[in-house]
Amino acid sequence: MSQRVLHLPDFMANWPWPRRLHPLYEEVSAESNAWLKSFAPFTPESQHAFEKCDFGLLAALGYPDASREALRTGTDLMNLFFAIDEYTDVEAAPAAREMADIVIDAVHHPQKPRPSGEIVLGEIVRQFAERSLPMATPGATSHFLKDFTDWMESITMQAGDRCSGVTRSIDEFIKIRRDNNGGFPSFFPCEMHLSIPDKAFTHPQIDELRTIIVDMITTINDVLSYNREQATENDQYNLLTVVMRELNVDLDGAMVWVTDFHNDLVQRYIQGLKRIPSFGPEVDGQLQEYLQSIAFWPRCVDNWSFEAGRYFGDRGLEVQRTRRVQLLPRTKRNPKNRLEDVQVHLIERLARPSAA
Repeated sequence: MSQRVLHLPDFMANWPWPRRLHPLYEEVSAESNAWLKSFAPFTPESQHAFEKCDFGLLAALGYPDASREALRTGTDLMNLFFAIDEYTDVEAAPAAREMADIVIDAVHHPQKPRPSGEIVLGEIVRQFAERSLPMATPGATSHFLKDFTDWMESITMQAGDRCSGVTRSIDEFIKIRRDNNGGFPSFFPCEMHLSIPDKAFTHPQIDELRTIIVDMITTINDVLSYNREQATENDQYNLLTVVMRELNVDLDGAMVWVTDFHNDLVQRYIQGLKRIPSFGPEVDGQLQEYLQSIAFWPRCVDNWSFEAGRYFGDRGLEVQRTRRVQLLPRTKRNPKNRLEDVQVHLIERLARPSAA
């Protein structure tokens, strides 16, 4: 790759929802981190790298007004999302399918004991569902189970594409990423105390607004995670890569396309909020609360990407200020059995040639 500097757009320049942080961030994050660590899902080195990603910060930025219980649910959800991601991200399709079946069964049947010798993800998800789902309204639980299942199914599709070498068009990829990026199930803590009837929740205009936020999560995440993903040879399921391939443009050209697409999403959401149909005073109030809550997610993902260590290490705030980042050298994937040694990469280590 000849281009060595990635120029990052300011995706939040025209987004009116400000950065806000839940006041219980540190307390709840510590609880959730201890819970996940108790399963020993990673080696000590990878556990350290995982904790530097600070998924509690992601939850505290994404749910700034949540109750303590909802914040704990959201923090646990972020931790288990990324744990599943680390386990499945470079697995072959059959292994990803097996993991997905285990996780889907666990989230739908939290009272069912997990079998001895099963991959640890099953028990992690079972405990999450056992603790969190009873606190949610029936409608919110139903929506979450569908969205979570769709997310797991999309992971198996990604694994299949990866193994078979399938290339997706831009339109196909954006549609797949709507399930694949985890945005829809991440909205569960925003809804778990609400009772929004399906006639409102699934209304085309409401569904479009939810989808716009999820598409914004894709644009922000795929741009800000690109350096890490290309360095670990895991960038084939990234919007920038898909745009470069289909439009035959370089990285800067792809960035222009993604930025324009993102800016259009911003205006569509802001204008769409002005055209919400009425479903009666009680439902209208709940819908407004929900749509205002999920609107924190674009800035949440943007800020967390710079403030935590997953994508830019200790230089995140500097990169946020300069909007420039040096592209990391590409490294070969470790051929070891990933279930025995699930690798979570530190950006600082990827920057060293010796890490290749």
